[in-house]
Amino acid sequence: MAGRSKLAPGLQVHLILFYIGAAGACSVAVTQPGYLEVDYTQQTVTIECTFSASGCPSEPPLSLWFRCGARQAEQLCLGSCESEADKFTVRTALGQNLASLTVNRVTSNDSAIYICGIAFPNTGAPRAKQTGSGTTLVVRESKLLSKELQGVFTALLVLLSIYIISICVVFGVLAKSKSNTRKNNETKEDSQKKKSARRIFQEIAQELYLKRYVETSQQAEKDNTYENRGALSNYGRP
Repeated sequence: MAGRSKLAPGLQVHLILFYIGAAGACSVAVTQPGYLEVDYTQQTVTIECTFSASGCPSEPPLSLWFRCGARQAEQLCLGSCESEADKFTVRTALGQNLASLTVNRVTSNDSAIYICGIAFPNTGAPRAKQTGSGTTLVVRESKLLSKELQGVFTALLVLLSIYIISICVVFGVLAKSKSNTRKNNETKEDSQKKKSARRIFQEIAQELYLKRYVETSQQAEKDNTYENRGALSNYGRP
């Protein structure tokens, strides 16, 4: 059960991005800060995300945010997140390749890994949808918290971040490998079908050729027989 709960965040993020869109020459790269620490008294905190796209359609991409906690991955802002009254506020300036997520009314429960995702849903390229490496947000509960405990907590979050990202990468590689295997199998099947069709065509052509050859041979024998009969009937005549 513990293993399944640890695999869930990466798997959920990958599946969400997978069904948004995939594949072609479009390539996206996403950058975001690796670590951000704030005091629990801070009302809001904003996580910046920048991206670059090459070979992609002119239509604006989708920006998505995920939060990976200790047990599950959560997609943020499924609906509208533009008001400060919401827990999260998403701002996008896609023309400038910028996106940001603001966490309002910050509490210690907001400590997690926040991942920025950019996707071109109408493209088929494998790199048309990408995520950043994730921003580890640490909300300090108390100023009295010792530096040693802060260091341990930060180290644990960083390790958790590396682990979750590694799981995401592994699932991405497995999915790509499975896709390549499926394509190879389809290619082999197509090749076998082509060979089978070619073989059938050759057999039919050979059969028609033999039939034509037999008919031609029989016709030639008939013609020779008629000629021999004619020669015999004319033989001995003055």
